[in-house]
Amino acid sequence: MLQFRRIVLTLASVLAFSVPVFAGKLAIVIDDFGYRPQTENQVLAMPQAISVAVLPNATHAREMATKAHNSGHEVLIHLPMAPLSKQPLEKDTLRPEMSSAEIERIISDAVNNVPYAVGLNNHMGSAMTSSLFGMQKVMQALERYNLYFLDSMTIGNSQALRAASGTGVKVIKRKVFLDDTQNEGDIRRQFDRAVQLARRNGSAIAIGHPHPATVRVLQQALSSLPADITLVRPSDLLNEPQTDTSTPNATPPGGTVQPPRNPFRGVKLCKAKHKPEPVYASRFFSVISESVGESTLVRYMQNQWQGWKTTHP
Repeated sequence: MLQFRRIVLTLASVLAFSVPVFAGKLAIVIDDFGYRPQTENQVLAMPQAISVAVLPNATHAREMATKAHNSGHEVLIHLPMAPLSKQPLEKDTLRPEMSSAEIERIISDAVNNVPYAVGLNNHMGSAMTSSLFGMQKVMQALERYNLYFLDSMTIGNSQALRAASGTGVKVIKRKVFLDDTQNEGDIRRQFDRAVQLARRNGSAIAIGHPHPATVRVLQQALSSLPADITLVRPSDLLNEPQTDTSTPNATPPGGTVQPPRNPFRGVKLCKAKHKPEPVYASRFFSVISESVGESTLVRYMQNQWQGWKTTHP
């Protein structure tokens, strides 16, 4: 018996050290593809699990989307959406007040400009993604093209997950921006943070851009990726549980929520032409008596009494 236990323990130890255990899945998406082929080609030389998001109106959008697909990378549409900040908007930027037909047209054009796309994520978009009405129209259009939505989370109260409810659109969320600055030390720290989140939560999505500094950090970091982290495509995370941390948003397109209007506000006070006559207590009791006398119950009793008197003279 003792010998059997030793054999079992030995086998368990061997298996523990020989079988890799993946504690976390990490997806990396590089946005803004389509303008800088030279740097973008360096991204395409990275592992195939690295995905790219192509701006549909970029000069080299179709070329880079096709090259990424042929290299085995997952392709997303990186669609401009209106931000809360006041700044010039790019062509075909989605805005909350747009009609369903206009949003459908823009997404249709984007699908044509970015071949092989299987998903879509937002470029900017704090105003658009925080509008429930706007995002419901987006989700209806995405459902027609069988695209998933990667929420770049440019605002905490994004309504994307709530808007997708009742549709067939899958929504996943960005956890880390790699390159808010182009300092290599900062980018490396953000990459390490994405790794830690993947370990802790089971998965994480990091978004970066084709900056030379970002490319250098990724080339180094991916060559020494921890053994318990595996690179995946965003579409591999579509069935991961998602938590909706947004608050309900009923903002009408193009406007802010207005408090309920006071129906009496602004109504002029009508002054009586004559001083009202005083009301005495006797009048109060007479009004009560009249009300009781005219009530349904009293009238019913009176009718019953009259009928009884007729049949019993």
